[in-house]
Amino acid sequence: MKKINVFALLVSLMSSVMGWSQDTLMVSKKEIGLKAADKNLQLKIAQQEFQAAQADYRQSNVLFLPSITASHTAISTTNPLMAFGSKLNQEILTQADFNPALLNNPARTQNFATKIEILQPLINIDGYYGRQAAKAKMDAVQLQTERTKEYLELEVNKAFMQLQLAYKAVSVLKKANTTVQANLQLVQNYYKQGLLQKTDVLSVQVRVNEIKNQLQYATSAIQNTSDYLAFLLGEEQKNTVYKPVEALEHAIISSPVNLALPLNRKDLQAMDQSVMAYEKMSKSSQMNFLPRLNAFGSYELYDKNFLGMNASGYLFGAQLSWTVFDGYKSIGKMEKAKADFQKSTIENQQYKAQSQLELNKTNRQLLDAENKVNLAKLAFEQSEEAYRIRNNRFVQGLEKTTELLQAETQMAQKELEHLQAVFEYNFTKEYLQFLTK
Repeated sequence: MKKINVFALLVSLMSSVMGWSQDTLMVSKKEIGLKAADKNLQLKIAQQEFQAAQADYRQSNVLFLPSITASHTAISTTNPLMAFGSKLNQEILTQADFNPALLNNPARTQNFATKIEILQPLINIDGYYGRQAAKAKMDAVQLQTERTKEYLELEVNKAFMQLQLAYKAVSVLKKANTTVQANLQLVQNYYKQGLLQKTDVLSVQVRVNEIKNQLQYATSAIQNTSDYLAFLLGEEQKNTVYKPVEALEHAIISSPVNLALPLNRKDLQAMDQSVMAYEKMSKSSQMNFLPRLNAFGSYELYDKNFLGMNASGYLFGAQLSWTVFDGYKSIGKMEKAKADFQKSTIENQQYKAQSQLELNKTNRQLLDAENKVNLAKLAFEQSEEAYRIRNNRFVQGLEKTTELLQAETQMAQKELEHLQAVFEYNFTKEYLQFLTK
């Protein structure tokens, strides 16, 4: 019975481990870039916003195209005026219908009317500027969508580089773990020979536990970055771990500093188009005080039977309308549109000034990052050499255990700092390209 319980427990544990197993998927920078452009949710939202702006612009076609409506009305009445008018529209009036008694007290009359109406705008200057505003807004949203795509590319590249950094950190910590395990074995042998004290062994064991803890955090960083990358790619987070095909780039290539803000950048162009949209809306509100000219027409069919066409008639004409005063509504609307236009102009100036400030700062950050990489590399090489010397002296009994541990800790720390500096340089370079794109 006990054997059966143990077997069941083993099967349960194996199932649990298999359920939590991670699938490692190799990915390249180009591959995830293409997938993100196709499936990213934020980009899909931006595309739908453009579709909405495009639909708003298409609504302005009413400025040129006619509006056509059709209706069919059925009535039954004993109202003297309606009864007489219905017979007149049906073209069935007779001499007897002019009898005052019948006119004042008509019998029940039914009428079926089919009507087709056409409204054709001719001159609507305010609507013309409103259409231009809708077009400018649509262009602004399209440019902003393209900028969103460029930002997504930057964010995906950043996540990919973070994944590269996480794997390099794990590799460094595994190497440090191998080194500290070897040191532990050596210290234990010396302790057994009576050459070292128990405190030396405990100090090395503490360092072993520190490395294991750091390695656990680095492994979790891989999973966290993989989850974020899956989110950017629009993939379901199924405990999948991504592994980059390309390694973290260490090459430092100096490039000329670009301090000029590119005015053809998509977001700057979108701001200009947004200002233009507000300007056209302001002009549209001003043109609202001008008269409008519209043409209209209708074709009507009348009969006393359902869907009958016994009698017909048409009507067409033109209307010139002018709202002279509407209780300060149009004036207030014009003032608000003017204020919105001025506000958008100031916001555009502020955005461009902030963009120039960000570009200048990023240029300096790139130079600082390049210098940091060179210094971090030098510090790592020096700490590596220092550890080699101290390790040789420790084997010869010329160095203390604490000094060896200090040298080993510093070497691992400096290598991690060098990798972090490389990541910061690579991302700053990518960000600078984004700002000047």
